[in-house]
Amino acid sequence: MTVRNIDALLKPRSIAIIGASRRAGSVGAVLARNLFNGGFDGPIMPVNPKHEAIEGVLCYRDISELPVTPDLAVVCTPPKTVPDIVRQLAERGTRGVVVITAGFGEGNDEEGMALRQATLDAARPHLTRIIGPNCLGILVPGMGLNASFAHLAPPKGRIAFVTQSGAIVTSVLDWAERRNIGFSHMISLGDMADVDFGDTIDYLANDPNTRAILLYVEAITDARKFMSAARAAARMKPVIVVKAGRHAASAQAAASHTGALAGSDAVYDAAFRRAGMLRVDTLGELFAAVETLASTEPPAGDRLAILTNGGGIGVLATDALIGHGGQLAELPPETIDSLNEVLPPTWSHGNPVDIIGDAPGKRYADSLSILADTQDADAILVLNCPTAVADSMDAAEAVIAEQGRQRSGRGHRPTLLTCWVGEHTAQNARRRFAEAGIPSYTTPEGAVRAFMHMVDYRRNQEQLLETPPSVPELFTPDYETANQLVEKAAAEGREILSEPEAKQLLAAYGVEVVPTEVATDADRAAEAADRLGYPAAIKILSKDITHKSDVGGVVLDLEDADAVRHAAEGMQRRVSETYPDAELQGFSVQPMVKRAGAWELIAGFTEDEQFGPVVLFGQGGTAVEVIKDQSLALPPLNLKLAGDMISRTRIYRQLQGYRDRRPADMEAIELTLTRIAQIAADLSRVKELDINPLLASADGVVALDARIRIGENGQGTRRLAIRPYPRGLEKTVTADDGQHYLLRPILPEDEPALHRAFAHLTPEQIRLRFFAPMKQLSHMAAARFTQIDYNREMALIITDPDKVPGEAELYGAVHIHADPDGEKAEYSIIVRNDLTRQGLGRLLMEHVIDYARHRGIGEIDGDVLRENQPMLALCRQLGFEEHVDPEERDVIRVTLPLATDTGGG
Repeated sequence: MTVRNIDALLKPRSIAIIGASRRAGSVGAVLARNLFNGGFDGPIMPVNPKHEAIEGVLCYRDISELPVTPDLAVVCTPPKTVPDIVRQLAERGTRGVVVITAGFGEGNDEEGMALRQATLDAARPHLTRIIGPNCLGILVPGMGLNASFAHLAPPKGRIAFVTQSGAIVTSVLDWAERRNIGFSHMISLGDMADVDFGDTIDYLANDPNTRAILLYVEAITDARKFMSAARAAARMKPVIVVKAGRHAASAQAAASHTGALAGSDAVYDAAFRRAGMLRVDTLGELFAAVETLASTEPPAGDRLAILTNGGGIGVLATDALIGHGGQLAELPPETIDSLNEVLPPTWSHGNPVDIIGDAPGKRYADSLSILADTQDADAILVLNCPTAVADSMDAAEAVIAEQGRQRSGRGHRPTLLTCWVGEHTAQNARRRFAEAGIPSYTTPEGAVRAFMHMVDYRRNQEQLLETPPSVPELFTPDYETANQLVEKAAAEGREILSEPEAKQLLAAYGVEVVPTEVATDADRAAEAADRLGYPAAIKILSKDITHKSDVGGVVLDLEDADAVRHAAEGMQRRVSETYPDAELQGFSVQPMVKRAGAWELIAGFTEDEQFGPVVLFGQGGTAVEVIKDQSLALPPLNLKLAGDMISRTRIYRQLQGYRDRRPADMEAIELTLTRIAQIAADLSRVKELDINPLLASADGVVALDARIRIGENGQGTRRLAIRPYPRGLEKTVTADDGQHYLLRPILPEDEPALHRAFAHLTPEQIRLRFFAPMKQLSHMAAARFTQIDYNREMALIITDPDKVPGEAELYGAVHIHADPDGEKAEYSIIVRNDLTRQGLGRLLMEHVIDYARHRGIGEIDGDVLRENQPMLALCRQLGFEEHVDPEERDVIRVTLPLATDTGGG
């Protein structure tokens, strides 16, 4: 379940308070007071056998006496009573329950955990949804619902705030009251026994009264549901999150550099970024970010121009900008010349544009007008500090007037932010900026942080819709070899694959590796080196030693057989002295790989407790854990996502090349990361993979050393937070004319092919499919069709079997989009005009129906224009039922109930 019956919690028509009280200071009394005084327009029924009336309203002795079945019940009775209360409510038909009470397994208390499970068992047969336990409650100011024991009631607004912590709700209420900030919803989820972040995000994403969603997150329970909900919501409205526990240590001991580096907070960071959400550090930044995003468009880039009447605050803003990864805009000579004409000779002649402390309003307006005309700044931050020789309010009014003139114009206009420093005069200025819809901040650092939040938000949004480049060639991994290697090690009770086995597995997935042989003793090591060539490198093979360099277990640049033999004997001696109980299986021998100007990188993945496999990339070498230059991403990856991942590291700029050092082959690095991500998706036994170093140069990449840890067979793709490309749906199909095609799920790389296919449609086909004339398909529409969440959507296409995505043509496509509960899915279908009457539409529909049945979707439906007789005829052949709305007789609703089998991952 996800949004099922959430409306009973957040839009109830009637409410019961189980445990309502008149005892001063009790939770039951505060709940009753808040509910009765919130303005809710519906019956509120207190239940408590000890009272005749509460807040002047008749009190009922038990649930059976209630005159009507409540949509929502708020429970604040002792923990042991809650399971039976929920059972009674559920059996009566109550669809939503808020459990305020604590004592349901906090700290893993066994008795509390049993009560928690009993409560869920009582609710689930009747699909009754539960918020809590151990929560502060819920507030929906727009309908006068205050089912909480909060001390304040916020005004109606368009911001939804969802949190695990009840204490955070009261803190935010205090913070917001002083600023007159209103809310559409305030939801305290507590222990999230049932309703969690994914459920509430799904609901709020489609709520027309919610403009932005703010989250305070301590932990995620269902990562895939959360990611699907967040990715969908972030395409519709800002989703901004504060994550508590940023500096918590990783709870899992790791057997690889990758596992050691991928701390849990960095994984959350990667998840939020992939979902298109904006992460901020504090509650103050949370609300500042939403106010900024609500009042202005995010800037197109990270170049900031600073206009100030004080050099000191301009420097503070510049320091903050550089520290947060932004860029100081470089003003072109013509802009400098224009500023020279309106500013005194003593101005700064650069960015920051210091217009001197005596600057009147006109000087501000003239300078702002010139800066706004430049194409070299994405945003302008206007600063003002109070002086005795200039009027700060005059400057504020001049900026407001100039911004009004700019808004009425056309073309490129940088985003405008303001910061009037101080209290007395600055307060009035900030009030005027708020009235004019111009973001304003109290400190230069706060203004810069807000600017960078907008930059990050735009980047995340663009990443959601950016079309990745096509892969250079078709590639199919050698699954059989990879599986045999993993299963052989598992059968032998080994947790770590040998280095040669790890390299074999990488090679099976197309990752270039250095040739490696295994030798059981020093003499055989010398013989192997003779075959492979010199100079050679040898390394110890021992399942008992995690890092070979700890015992001098790696020796490089050996020039002949004697040197190899001597190095091997020395390794044996050091291992026996340092780790006498360690078993030495032998040595791996390989030729030295010499690539001029190469960089040592690290790439791999580990498995996170919440989000499953997480891919890591960064600067490699023996000091990798000291350098800590890495970025993380959730699989699956394409070339664009891999490139973004690389760009977030410090070594990225070096990889671009400098002086006489040629740039690294970035496509080869990106391909390697996508294939590592594919291993993570395909092989559930592989828990950690570590390539260190991955040698990268202008000539490509090669894995010099690799380490793979395996474990229990996981839940297939279910363990991934983002459902990967479902390769099992690929199949060859034959059209009525005998032509063979590939039927497969759509990929983001298919967007160019989708545009080409759209060009083959006739105006009549477009009207019948889209219910309106269209000359072309926008990038956003095409991106939303190709960049789908396979967990909730599926688009099957018919395409060329022998070309890579993007270059292959798209001849037909069918798309279904399921509701978050998976009860129903709406379909749409299109076939190129030049390929109609070849049975492609029937093939697409038959396969998508089979897919929906397997996924457990209960019904497929769609709207068809009455005049689209070929589509209606196909629906009749497939068993669809037809329904006509008397008010829309031109549109026929077709539905197909499905007998479902067990769903897949």
